[in-house]
Amino acid sequence: MRKVVITGIGAVTPLGNDINSTWDNIIRQRSGIGRITRFDAAALPTRIAGELKDFAPEVFSPAKDILRLDPFIHYAAAAALMACKDAGFTDGASENGPTGVVIGSSRGGITSMEKALERHLLKGKPFSPYLMSASTINMASAYIAMRLGIKGPALGVSTACASGTNAIGEAFRMIQHGDINIALAGGAEAPVCRLAVGGYGASGALSKRNNEPDKASRPFDRDRDGFIVAEGACVLVLEERGHALMRDAVIYAELAGYGTSSDAFHQTKPESGGEAFAISKALKDANIPCEQVDYINAHGTSTLLGDAAEARAIEQVFGARTVDVHVSSCKSMLGHMLGAAGAVEAAITALSIKKGIIPPSINLENPDPEFGLNFATSLISRDINTAISNSFGFGGVNAVLVLSKFKG
Repeated sequence: MRKVVITGIGAVTPLGNDINSTWDNIIRQRSGIGRITRFDAAALPTRIAGELKDFAPEVFSPAKDILRLDPFIHYAAAAALMACKDAGFTDGASENGPTGVVIGSSRGGITSMEKALERHLLKGKPFSPYLMSASTINMASAYIAMRLGIKGPALGVSTACASGTNAIGEAFRMIQHGDINIALAGGAEAPVCRLAVGGYGASGALSKRNNEPDKASRPFDRDRDGFIVAEGACVLVLEERGHALMRDAVIYAELAGYGTSSDAFHQTKPESGGEAFAISKALKDANIPCEQVDYINAHGTSTLLGDAAEARAIEQVFGARTVDVHVSSCKSMLGHMLGAAGAVEAAITALSIKKGIIPPSINLENPDPEFGLNFATSLISRDINTAISNSFGFGGVNAVLVLSKFKG
């Protein structure tokens, strides 16, 4: 089976409009959560979110495309173009052989749908002829393919909060099996709108810590009360190892394994057995025993049920070694970027391996006494040979990636 490496990263997140500023703010342990400015949220129980700051879509896309496409596609395009530049592909990746695009999203064009309905129902405005194409989940990958002239597979993946991780995993499989040499893979989301924030809030999933937005996301903490909706995108350049070496590419990490499973249990409640199965499958796929794992970038959403299920899953897989493996959650700073979360967390995991730094969870002031995990609550400098990144979504969809240090 062919080996796959990560050679480029692009991102727009609540902590920065590129991957370097995002990483720097994570290392500084800053929160990207604040009061919602996208719309008037005064009547909602949750009035905080992780919004992009000063993002300029016109830097990456023509004005007509910005007008016709949902913001989640603007974000995806920006991340993809930055990832290509980071990988050293000046004109996109397609000139370097068979290339594909796989982008995940949970909500797709929900912002455009909401605005169109408001304009139509409240102001009598006609629907845009671009509404359906602007809001469909596959349009992120399709638009990136159009911009870069990529004529290989262009797929949209929607598996709730596991979407970005599943997108990377499926692209990984295509490279392993020789269908393509290069993939742009990741996730994008633009859910900071009344429909998404109100809907998730109605389900009881969101934090109501409105007066302390920077402390609201507190994965695995005893006083956690829900996740924080966030927006953005992250795209990785995945590349067949020999191809990357042939062109002297900078390699962040090897993508060594991928596992996915279904809880087959409940629409919204997670089940630790299904999550543990996905983790075990990913390690088996990588042919790496759990004894060699140094770090877990947890799904860690800050919900009561979700964090508890993930902690049990980790304990099921790692057993007595659980106390030796460092665990942290980027969502403590980024919020929950839904379908983009797994992609940016995979990127942070790759950077952690490359730089030898485990980023902490912030706001973990009182770890839930039910959990026996080894939480990183401050920066840890250490050699990381193997790490895993977990993503679990509504419907019991689980996706896990195994990343390893590239050793030539």
